Amino acid sequence: MQKLEGVVQNYAWGDRSYIADLVGKDSDEPQAEYWLGAHPRGAATLADGSKLDQVIAADPESVLGSYSYQRYGQLPYLLKILAASKPLSIQCHPSKQQAEAGFARENGEGVALDSPVRTYRDDNHKPELICALTPFEAKVGFRSVDETNALIRLLACPALDELADILAQSKSESDVIRDALSYLLQLPETKASEIVAGAVTASNDVLKSEPLAEGVDVYRSVLEWTPKIEQHFPGDIGVVVALLLNHVSLEPHQAVGLKAGNLHCYLSGVGVELMANSDNVVRGGMTPKNIDVHELLNVVDPEPSAPSIDIPGSDVHRFVSPADEFALTRVSTADSVTFDIRGAEIWVVTSGQFTISSASETVELGKGEACFVSAEDTGLNVSGTGEGWRAEVGG
Repeated sequence: MQKLEGVVQNYAWGDRSYIADLVGKDSDEPQAEYWLGAHPRGAATLADGSKLDQVIAADPESVLGSYSYQRYGQLPYLLKILAASKPLSIQCHPSKQQAEAGFARENGEGVALDSPVRTYRDDNHKPELICALTPFEAKVGFRSVDETNALIRLLACPALDELADILAQSKSESDVIRDALSYLLQLPETKASEIVAGAVTASNDVLKSEPLAEGVDVYRSVLEWTPKIEQHFPGDIGVVVALLLNHVSLEPHQAVGLKAGNLHCYLSGVGVELMANSDNVVRGGMTPKNIDVHELLNVVDPEPSAPSIDIPGSDVHRFVSPADEFALTRVSTADSVTFDIRGAEIWVVTSGQFTISSASETVELGKGEACFVSAEDTGLNVSGTGEGWRAEVGG
């Protein structure tokens, strides 16, 4: 068991203060994510100066534990602190099979791993769980066609008539949603800009109408966020794609899980994010990075689903995970809690002070500090006050 120093990732949508304050890493650039894991694009560093991926590679079965080693052959998860000051891209993540095929295809085409036009950075899927540290806004998964039709009627925007006609088709919901998404993402730029402008104007008009139209309260967050998103991405069709998605508002400590194929967009806020050990992101808009509409339409899951919000009911709460590779537990005040170890774990403290002890070692963690717990570190006991987070192998 050793303290662990993560890697800050600087992306345009990142926040300029939260991660810097948490881990004491000032920067002139936006700090979007703080990675704690063994992914080759940002492996964390142990207290003795060694890289976590190299330590695992030297003796994987002992460090990971037999279960993780035999099933995954690697540390199967990546823990992050995510801090968004503006919306991320409209995106989804591939299944394991899709990731393996896409990674092999781009390798065969000779696309460099660090190429800006590369979609698949590794061969793994990326289900994920986000737990809010601050109020957190997001678009997660497709809402039902009936609900989206109600929203389109509320907007009463002529620019959205073609979209309304697609949504009125007598097909299965998933087919209708796929058709609507395909239509929007493949519009010519001029036409897309006209539709976005119409949706933004209509959203503002509905919010200003007196008396307020029936249904405004149901869709208020959607109506308010449509012009906000457009301010960051003028004319981007992702602004209208977001109208197809569920709007989710998380309070601190609330979490939502996303499986492969879930189309989503994080809008603002800070959270603890845990996912399979992957950096595969298939983008469809609202980003200066590579957009791969064809691949997004290939991997997206168009089945509508209402997000399930996981709310802690105790000081030690293990969130429902969308995948076997990982599980996230939040620990607040803990006099003395014992945890069984089935594989390597990573702990990070976002507030307060915690003592983490194994049968042979003890680590004191303050705000922003993390540690790596090897599968060999048996008899784990945790005590302290504040907020600590445990990433472990799920299943």
